[in-house]
Amino acid sequence: MNTELIDKARARVPSVPVLVNLVSRRVNQLNRGERPLVKPLSAEEDRADIALREIAEGLIISEIDFDAIARAEQAHTRWSD
Repeated sequence: MNTELIDKARARVPSVPVLVNLVSRRVNQLNRGERPLVKPLSAEEDRADIALREIAEGLIISEIDFDAIARAEQAHTRWSD
């Protein structure tokens, strides 16, 4: 993986766990045959680098469902009482 692309993607998605999840999911999609949202620089370009470029260019974003997180925390609190 290209460290410069990682830095650019982290500027868009500062949370490392979220960034890793986004890249992983996108690489899986690319491996299943989905088309890249950016033009590959070469036929040998790593799919992780393609995913990082897509994220760095703002073509892939992450949304957080804070309500779902709150519900999960409430459920966890009820079970631990």
